[in-house]
Amino acid sequence: MNKTIRRASVFCLLLVLALLVRVTWVQAYQGQALADDKHNRRNLIGQYENPLGNIIVGGEAITGSTKTGGRDFGYKRTYTNGPLYAPITGFSSQAYGVSMLEGIYKGILNGSDSRLKTMMDMLTDKRADPGNVLTTIDPDVQKAGYDALEGKQGAAVAIDPATGRILGVVNNPSYDPGRFAGADKDAEAAWNELNADKGKAMENTALRKPQAPGSTFKLVTLAAAIENGLVTDIDQPTGIPDPYTIPGTRTPLPSEARTPACDNVSPRTALRLSCNNVFAELAYKLGQDKMLAMAEKLGFNTKIDTPVRTNPPSKYPSKKMSIDQVAQTGIGQFDVQATLLQMAMVTAAIENDGKLVAPHMVSEVTDSNGNVLESFKDPKSQQVMKEKTASMLRDAMRTVATEGGGRDARVDGAEVGGKSGTAQRGVNNSLSPLAWFTSYGKLGGKQIAVAIVVENSDTDRSEIGGGKLAAPVAKAMMAAWLKK
Repeated sequence: MNKTIRRASVFCLLLVLALLVRVTWVQAYQGQALADDKHNRRNLIGQYENPLGNIIVGGEAITGSTKTGGRDFGYKRTYTNGPLYAPITGFSSQAYGVSMLEGIYKGILNGSDSRLKTMMDMLTDKRADPGNVLTTIDPDVQKAGYDALEGKQGAAVAIDPATGRILGVVNNPSYDPGRFAGADKDAEAAWNELNADKGKAMENTALRKPQAPGSTFKLVTLAAAIENGLVTDIDQPTGIPDPYTIPGTRTPLPSEARTPACDNVSPRTALRLSCNNVFAELAYKLGQDKMLAMAEKLGFNTKIDTPVRTNPPSKYPSKKMSIDQVAQTGIGQFDVQATLLQMAMVTAAIENDGKLVAPHMVSEVTDSNGNVLESFKDPKSQQVMKEKTASMLRDAMRTVATEGGGRDARVDGAEVGGKSGTAQRGVNNSLSPLAWFTSYGKLGGKQIAVAIVVENSDTDRSEIGGGKLAAPVAKAMMAAWLKK
């Protein structure tokens, strides 16, 4: 054979072998990775080829699917009362991806989760029938909070303290995820409109926006003081003066009540009048380590999965602080940051005799036949404070609801305890203060803990306060559950 032809033949054979090796590598080793690649449009088309599974609230589906009539996508997501439930469902969009429960359980809802596949599905590589996500949300509590926040920018969270079930997650303003569920020009316009508002409507304030909790954090300070023996009787005068100077400074610290109303008052009176001097001094005497330990027991500095993750988490400073900074943390200022969920957890633990049950908004995940794939009906719990501590705190909180700033949260026939708060914002307090309120309610064997924040309203700045703006929202949500 001609030498040149022989060399060319060997070279062609090597090229063929290299091609076979490459094809084998791609098919055998890289096939799944390529199939799962986020840029693979086939996956996106497959997700919406058939109707999606549903997210369930109170036994009813709050999501659905409708035919598009398009060439690529057979169906698109629809929502019942989209703005009401958007903080829970999130969105499922052909153009902009998924979020919240729609994102966490994407595989269950579109049928790609391996747990849904039958033996025949595995043999044929067919997409399985989608499953469903059953939530713990109570539709009456959710609607009560949504309606009560009308005209205000804010958010609310409600928890069943005994079970950890999240009964309501409300944001206002909200958005309709169905407006951009498709991939057309209308969806693009709706998406751009929402993002032009810097995402405020799509910002999950209730779960994912830590802010200064103001005086509601005084519950954590008082819990730490009782647990560490600094307070043994909530009716015994503390000896703390009013007017009061922040330790290590020459800066006076005023309280909501006029001086000297907070002079040498008891912890019960201090909580009712929201006396900054008492709680700043308690935090100073306890020190950073004991304050940090109490806050972390209650969930601060921890990412909490509901399964929607609270990220960034609520924060109590762990870096070394000066004594004046520690004192300021006692009233929920300096670098203390809390989500609504976090403050609802604090109140839930107090109501539940010091036991904190892990909060969750999903009860079960099922396949298309109702078989349970995941269950959250037995959540973890931890004793975060003594029963006696919790009892003393409830006693003081009841005084706030009967004689203090929480009167507007009272529910007829129910035991209610609460704590209001007003937190400064912006450089030199340039922004409208945050109006906070957290409370618990008990009636007929039922219990509920709520936390509300109002960020902006039409109320005159001098009238902004948690008791006036947020307590009525708490009342509406607690009544919807306790009177059910």
